[in-house]
Amino acid sequence: MKAFDLSRLEPTLSPPPPPVPAPEPEARLPLPEPEARFPSPNATRAQRFGLLAGLLVVLAAVLHLFASILLPFVVAAGIAYFLDPPTTRLTRAGMPRGLAALLMVVALVAAGLLFALLLYPLLLAQVGILIGRVPTYVYSVRLWAGEVISHLQERLGSEYVDEKLRDLVGGQAGAMLAFLAAALSRIVGGGFALFNVLSLVIVTPVVAFYLLRDWRRAVARVDSWLPRRYAGVLQAQAREVDRILSAWLRGQALCCLVLALFYAVALSAVGLDLGLIVGISAGLLSFIPYVGSITGGVASIGLAFAQFPTWTGVATVAGVFVVGQVLEGYVIYPRFLGDRVELHAVWVIFALFAGGAAFGFLGVLLAVPVAAAIGVLLRFWLRRYLQSPLYLDPPV
Repeated sequence: MKAFDLSRLEPTLSPPPPPVPAPEPEARLPLPEPEARFPSPNATRAQRFGLLAGLLVVLAAVLHLFASILLPFVVAAGIAYFLDPPTTRLTRAGMPRGLAALLMVVALVAAGLLFALLLYPLLLAQVGILIGRVPTYVYSVRLWAGEVISHLQERLGSEYVDEKLRDLVGGQAGAMLAFLAAALSRIVGGGFALFNVLSLVIVTPVVAFYLLRDWRRAVARVDSWLPRRYAGVLQAQAREVDRILSAWLRGQALCCLVLALFYAVALSAVGLDLGLIVGISAGLLSFIPYVGSITGGVASIGLAFAQFPTWTGVATVAGVFVVGQVLEGYVIYPRFLGDRVELHAVWVIFALFAGGAAFGFLGVLLAVPVAAAIGVLLRFWLRRYLQSPLYLDPPV
């Protein structure tokens, strides 16, 4: 066997590959310092406070400059907020959002027209009765005041109570009663004349329709504008405000309607001449805690003294308001409001009076939403404070 000649294979072997040179290091730009890439915490905090202060200033300026024309838009926004849940239910049932919004607004306008056609003539008739009986009421009040002064003169002596004081008290009592009657007629007439203004009759339903149709879209758009860092917290607080505000508004509206119906029917049934207007006023004013019941009770009992010759009629009228208070406290409010509303009565009264003093009727409309938002923010900050070292640090 021949030996294998390795020399014959040498020419067929390929030379080894040349060494690959090592890559040169890439030229890198110097990294920016952290302060150059991100704003400092102080600057970020200043920007947050600046943005918040700017929004508050713009809101206050808009309310101050355009308060005279904002009423239809605020009322339309309230209508859209109130009607959004039933409109959403119709949309989920398969109805287009625009058609559902149009149906709800038309139903609301029809209900308002029905109220005006049915109750407005009755209310005007009762106001006419009140104005016609003002002289009789003035005479009765003066007679009653004179009897009280005579009784005080017999008990205290003529040196304390004289004839001039008797005439003064009688005259002032009659003047006050005449002023209240005239003010009531102006309030009723002016309130319904306000709803006859073109801006509230035409502009408000149109704006309410567009807001109701685009309500979900507008909420989503505002949600997309929230700063991403605080979006979760802001959305949670907005949901809390919506929960409290919707419970208060819808529940309070139902309570006012039920109380107005009860007082109007009950006072008319016991024979009080102005029972319809007093009952409706007492029910509608019940959105201010205790104001509606106290005002309606005092007015109806005073009218009962002037109308009924015996104490039986006065006691019956007073019993109507006692029953109304029992129903309000133990049946109506627990049924429609329950424990979901976290707006204290004192906070609501203060908000209504503060809003009215600042912006008039527009401020009254915005008082409860603003009070609900402030209450939610205060509770949120209070929870943060109770979890912070400022509260938890032990005493030194």
